[in-house]
Amino acid sequence: MTERIILFDGVCNLCNNAVQHVIKNDARKLFRFASLQSEFGKQTLQKYKLQANDLSSFILLDNEKLYKKSSGALRVSKYLGGAWPLLYTMIIIPSFIRDAVYSWIARNRYKWFGKQETCWLPTPELKERFIN
Repeated sequence: MTERIILFDGVCNLCNNAVQHVIKNDARKLFRFASLQSEFGKQTLQKYKLQANDLSSFILLDNEKLYKKSSGALRVSKYLGGAWPLLYTMIIIPSFIRDAVYSWIARNRYKWFGKQETCWLPTPELKERFIN
């Protein structure tokens, strides 16, 4: 079975909204989730030799293969319902351009969208899709 895990900044409002968007558009329940601040998130960052204090990247683990930033986000869109898979066509834009835009948004996400004091907690119905 294919395992797809999205790692996200658990205190970022933009990131939490993105996770909720994925949940809403993931009718097949293909994705599981973990915050970068969780023990699983920290272990994953260490395993893939990424900086433990860098919470600015969206990470997708797709069968143990890691996709970061825009590549991860676009790959997720490929599996969602509705017209969202059309976004995946943006993968043809060179990653250095896509990731520059991604990084600019990531640097400003707290200022533009705010942040929470603690990580967002899923409802009891969604808890099974989250890794602690």
